[in-house]
Amino acid sequence: MNGKATTTRTRLDRGRSALGPALELVHTGRAPTRAVLTAELGVTRATAGAVAAELEALGLIRVDSRPGAAAGSQGRPSHRLTVDENGPVALAAQIHADGFRAALVGLGGRIVATAPGCVEVTADPAQVLAAVVNAGAGLLRESGRRCVGAGLAVPSAVAEPEGTALNPLHLAWPAGAPVRDVFAGLVRAAGIDGPAFTGNDVNLAALAEHRHGAGRGAQHLLCVATGHRGVGGALVLDGRLHTGSSGLALEVGHLTVNPAGRPCHCGSRGCLDVETDPLAFLTAAGRVPGPEVSLLQQCRDLLRDEPGDAGVRAAVEELVDRLGLGLAGLVNILNPDRIILGGLHRELLAADPDRLRAVVADRSLWGRSGGVPILACTLDHNSLAGAAELAWQPVLDDPLSALGRPVPHG
Repeated sequence: MNGKATTTRTRLDRGRSALGPALELVHTGRAPTRAVLTAELGVTRATAGAVAAELEALGLIRVDSRPGAAAGSQGRPSHRLTVDENGPVALAAQIHADGFRAALVGLGGRIVATAPGCVEVTADPAQVLAAVVNAGAGLLRESGRRCVGAGLAVPSAVAEPEGTALNPLHLAWPAGAPVRDVFAGLVRAAGIDGPAFTGNDVNLAALAEHRHGAGRGAQHLLCVATGHRGVGGALVLDGRLHTGSSGLALEVGHLTVNPAGRPCHCGSRGCLDVETDPLAFLTAAGRVPGPEVSLLQQCRDLLRDEPGDAGVRAAVEELVDRLGLGLAGLVNILNPDRIILGGLHRELLAADPDRLRAVVADRSLWGRSGGVPILACTLDHNSLAGAAELAWQPVLDDPLSALGRPVPHG
């Protein structure tokens, strides 16, 4: 090894602890150039250069040493840093009441390929998860990409450390189904590389939105969403999911917003879960749900095609009022600096943003003193992207340990 290579290796060894933080900065778009990376890491320019070169050698990022200067700028432009579009991927999957979807997700939250699954989710978790893994394995074979691991999003609280689906209320699965063990076993049996993880779908949506979407930059991010059935919530504190002592925090779907309301699967009445989900909207609008497409899509079609219909307007007002009441209670308890809404709740925000914000402000202590920003989620498949984040996390923590040291140059 020549002197120049020896110097580069010494700088890298000195900055090895910066590899993970550097990759996360590029992964989340917070270090678009080497100059920004240097400043964010608080290292010398030479060390930042060595770190970037090592991440490039691992096939994770690309370093453009000859970027074009912006019009009117002065001085030499800094090296541009981007994720490697041809780099490794994570296998991500999501289960919901109307089916499943598998995807390959690269760094930066980029969905590389997807495979929609069956329409009917059977009562046997192992059967469903086998179909999920088979779909994902097919995507990997077609892509030829290296896989860093697999992540699964499920519509249930996932108890820790067991990895069991504690309350898959909108699936026919038994309570306490060992979804993480089953999923991990199927991933191994399929010959898919890397560890396997499982998490609650809204938790993972919030994680993806915080890193790549509407929650980026928030310190205390509250996410509330309803997809195909039910309502979930999540809290991201200083970049990390708050899951409580055993993974069961933020079960906001069972917050009572109408004591005389609809019976809930949990045994109570008037919970957010049954007062503000797609079935509640269709019922309030006087529509009979059809079997052709998902309940969520039926709601979206109504809001798009018949926004002036009296029943649709009444349904929007009813659900916005219930949702606003729930959000106000959460604001009082959690004091978030941003709220993001997903699924049907995103559509309700778009349909009547002023009403929703007014209800939250009127019912919350902190809403009266400036308000909490309420935004729509911006990632189309945020639970999938969040499932991939679980698989990417070991790489973000320690790229060399996860992927192995590349061959030195020079």
